[in-house]
Amino acid sequence: MSKLIRYSSYTLCLCALVLFVATGALAQGRGHGSGAGRGGGVGGPPAGVGVDRGLGNASSRSGGRSDDGLGNASSKSNGRSDAGLEHARHANLNKADDDLRDHPGVPRALHTNANDLRAGYQAALATNPDLTFGNYVAATRLSQNLGSRFPNITQAAILNGLASGRSLGQTLRDLGLSDRESKDARKQVDRELKDARRN
Repeated sequence: MSKLIRYSSYTLCLCALVLFVATGALAQGRGHGSGAGRGGGVGGPPAGVGVDRGLGNASSRSGGRSDDGLGNASSKSNGRSDAGLEHARHANLNKADDDLRDHPGVPRALHTNANDLRAGYQAALATNPDLTFGNYVAATRLSQNLGSRFPNITQAAILNGLASGRSLGQTLRDLGLSDRESKDARKQVDRELKDARRN
């Protein structure tokens, strides 16, 4: 009789163990199987789970501010990281230092000194990391040459145009110059800056 009880207990334990293992395997298969999930994909998480759900929650919880932030970061940086933008600023500033060292006549032509010209360019790079030193110098000289006749053509206005992706010529036309006036103004500045670089 005791042998029968022991054998029955052993059999029940074995059945319980098999049932436990089978239940765990079945649950795993439903969650991570190779069949198509609710989203129609193979494997992977079902629809509404993971990174996409997190972004959706961020948008709803922040009242849309997270969407605005992502859009602003993308439009201002063209998809580049902060490190990439800082690298662009640093590279452009190094080129400006070389230019100032090799052409000391440029600051004089702009009625300033090298330190102030460099500081102004560095401040402009904070808004437009891709601004070249040549375009900054040209914008400064154009505003000096044209400002008395066209009060709206300021250095800041030209730099804003360049930061928005417009060229110097397009920016001057946007600020009210005709095609001929824009070309003549840029040619004059080119001559002046070439002379300054010779000194």
